[in-house]
Amino acid sequence: MKRWFFMLMAAVLLTGCGYNDFQRLDEQTKSAWSEVLNQYQRRADLVPNIVATVKGEAAFEQDTLTKVIEARSKATSIQVTPETLNDPAAFNKFQAAQGELGSALSRLMVVVEQYPNLKANQGFSDLRVQLEGTENRITVARNRYIQAVQAYNVLARSFPSNLTAMVFSYAPKPNFAVQNEAAISAPPVVDFNKK
Repeated sequence: MKRWFFMLMAAVLLTGCGYNDFQRLDEQTKSAWSEVLNQYQRRADLVPNIVATVKGEAAFEQDTLTKVIEARSKATSIQVTPETLNDPAAFNKFQAAQGELGSALSRLMVVVEQYPNLKANQGFSDLRVQLEGTENRITVARNRYIQAVQAYNVLARSFPSNLTAMVFSYAPKPNFAVQNEAAISAPPVVDFNKK
């Protein structure tokens, strides 16, 4: 009789512990993160084609191209492992490198506007459309990752599953953050009187 009672009590206690929920949500965050990496890789793979096409424009600014190439090199040199998701410092380093590549590509696209021959180049136009599509995919993948991390972190911080998190060392996962939060929180200044 006592054995049956203890088994029943153990079953009741374990059903509310959230262990299986941690496993499910951890896999969801890993899957969502893999899609983010997939889209970042897609962007990195487009860069050499864009650079090669832009180099064909004789008067193009070499400094802009160099910055794009360096940013791509830095972004692809960071080794990303599953542990990156649980290491805020490594996660921030990776995020910063990807942010630099995104910024360098944005500057490149702004400079391209000054080159009508390049804008008219069908190959470059196709690459630009692919890059824009990839940037949209990155945004969607990052949003899905943010949602997966949010669900995991809520479980890790909620009672009684937070007790399971403490026992099994399930720490909250880092999430994406804006690199220049102070700069983007200021409203833009619009002055139509400037010439």
